[in-house]
Amino acid sequence: MSQNALPTAQQLAELIRTTGAVIDPPLVKGWYAPFRETQSREGAQLRADIAYGDDERQKLDVYLPAAQPDGHDADDTHVAKGRPLLLFVHGGGFVRGDRRERANVGWRFARSGFVTVLPSYRLGPQNHWPAGAQDVAAAWAWAYANAEALGADPQRIYVAGESAGAAHVAAATLVQSLRPANVPAPRAALLVSGVYNVQLEKLARRQFGVPSPDPRNEAYFGSDFASYPAMSTVELIDSAPFPLLVTWAELDPPQMQVQAGELFARLVTQHGFDPDVAVIAGHNHLSQLEAINTVDDTLAQTLIDFMRRH
Repeated sequence: MSQNALPTAQQLAELIRTTGAVIDPPLVKGWYAPFRETQSREGAQLRADIAYGDDERQKLDVYLPAAQPDGHDADDTHVAKGRPLLLFVHGGGFVRGDRRERANVGWRFARSGFVTVLPSYRLGPQNHWPAGAQDVAAAWAWAYANAEALGADPQRIYVAGESAGAAHVAAATLVQSLRPANVPAPRAALLVSGVYNVQLEKLARRQFGVPSPDPRNEAYFGSDFASYPAMSTVELIDSAPFPLLVTWAELDPPQMQVQAGELFARLVTQHGFDPDVAVIAGHNHLSQLEAINTVDDTLAQTLIDFMRRH
């Protein structure tokens, strides 16, 4: 591959496979950067930097389908009562990340007829658990209150997140005390390669290859390890069942795959849920997200198909 040539789909697949289950944001972002620069924004428009709270991090961007609802969205879905709304929460290991890094997600889903809301949220180590989940709840409450003004149906709000964002979404939707007040359950929740058991990650650092001290979890959950069970979503689930999708990448690190399986098992055996599961083939933790609205629609289409069934 020459320095100025765009990688082909086969070359990207080989890079992903060769790199393996490694989380390296600069590397993976570099693979997709040329495609992100030319990604399609047709059929969508952006409203940026809307405050949903008082903190500088509590801002969100809204990606709107350009056409007003006329009974059908860009992919022929009925929207007589307003479009579906997707709240999508970025990742970043609890200590980094920003909504603008996932602009490709906003453009992609808006182009398919979803009013798409991307919030930023407070990070560690300045903020600790459950600040991220509280911010998801606040952004969700904002989306519910403003849905009709955005041309969306407040009864068709989907809440999704990836990595740390999935951890925050899981807590905000599955734990009643973290849910936004006076807001109905989500139409569905979609959890992409998240972590849901901080106690397990502490006890299995050797097996998962997690450094000690852990610069990610300890920055957000603290170093009082005896309190970790009380901050692990799998131990706190108390909500009534609602539709839910749990996904992980084929080349996700082991802790993401193990925790997705544990969350699924607990939801099914202890809490009466009937969640869907999906493995995003041919991708690692980051490539599945970076590929959206560029060269590979695997994850985006998996999420869209699930939401359209619910």
